[in-house]
Parts: sequence; C-alpha cells; structure tokens
Amino acid sequence: MSEVRIAAESRTEFGKGAARRIRRADKVPAVLYGHGIDPKHLTLPGHELMIALRTPNVLIRLAGEGIDEIALPKGVQRDPIKGFIEHVDLLLVKRGEKVTVEIPVTTVGEVASDGILDVQLPQLTVEAEATHIPEGVEVDVEGLEVGTQITAADLKLPAGTTLIAEPDTLVLHVIAAPTEEQLADELGESEEEAEEAADEDATPEDASVEESGEGAEAEEKAAE
Repeated sequence: MSEVRIAAESRTEFGKGAARRIRRADKVPAVLYGHGIDPKHLTLPGHELMIALRTPNVLIRLAGEGIDEIALPKGVQRDPIKGFIEHVDLLLVKRGEKVTVEIPVTTVGEVASDGILDVQLPQLTVEAEATHIPEGVEVDVEGLEVGTQITAADLKLPAGTTLIAEPDTLVLHVIAAPTEEQLADELGESEEEAEEAADEDATPEDASVEESGEGAEAEEKAAE
C-alpha cells in the first residue's frame, strides 16, 4: 500500500473568496474528519496532492505544524472543465483499524477465441486494514469458455481482506462473439435507420417555398 507524505497547513479562512485565494496560490482546501474529532480545515499543495491521488486508495501522511495524521481521500471535487482539484475530503485513519474501500478488478489472459469478456464489476467493495489496503484483485480469464460466469465469491482476495459486496454479485462473464452475419445485419440496420432519419429531417421543396413566402409577408407587414 502506497503512503505519501504531504505538507499540511491549518486553515482559518473559509468561504468562496478564501477558497479562490488558496487555489490561486496552487493549493487546495481540504477537510479532515473521523474518529469523532471536530473537522480540521487544511490547505494542501496542489501539485503533490494531484500526483498522490493518481494512486487508488492512497494513504496520505499529513505533516505540518501541530499536524501528524494518516488519512484516506474520501471525496474529491474537480473543476468540471479544467479538471483541477477544487477540494478534497480526507478520512482520518489509525494503524490497525479496518476501513471499507473499493479496489479495482483487473484481468489477465485471453478468453476462448469464440467469446468476448464482459466485465460487469470493475470495482469491488472490501474491508481491509487501513495501512494494508490491496492495490486490487486479479482474475485469470485465460481460456474461459462462452457462458462462464465469475461472481464476487469466486475471487481470491488478498490476505487480510474481507468481501463486503454480495457474494453472488456478477463480476464478469464470457459472452458469444457475434458472427459475421450478425455484424452485417447490425450494420445494415444502422444504415437503414440513418437513411430514415435523414428522410425525416429533409424538408420538401414546396414546403420551403411556402415558408419563405410566409416569412416575406411577415416582413412586409412589419415594414408597414
């Protein structure tokens, strides 16, 4: 499990104006909560935080004057257009305690040549020790035949990790690859639908003339 040290400063200014000033200084406003403590308002360096958040479930060691805590990111707000981090919520954790997180499901290998792998659950909800959160769970799909299903209960979880998702939740299955005839039929249907839509959107020539005449009459009346 990755742990990243980030310098943290206590924050005493609040509101939209204060948040804008913080962001202009390439920093990010944050809130630390958990374990029954009053929320702590912090300011974190934007670039270091952005790099840290590239790792799922990264542990962040907050270090600063009067601050020495370990936290998990639980909510990240980003600018909808530019994508930069506007605010982050951090959950205070202690070594040895259990936390509920989502870990990625990855696959290795290739299914049978007549099949297509359909992943239904790319993230799996588990419980793990806060400082030993697994990076993910790996599924070997090599040679799986059409019709094969793998549920959450079938996964081999890392040591110390407990499944929280329902055991019968479908994680992935192998479906039949479409035949050339099916692909051709689908392509033909798509072309027909496109032609029909184009015909519906097309305006008859006489209708255009009528509309032009009505517009001209309206302009003449307006001029009078």
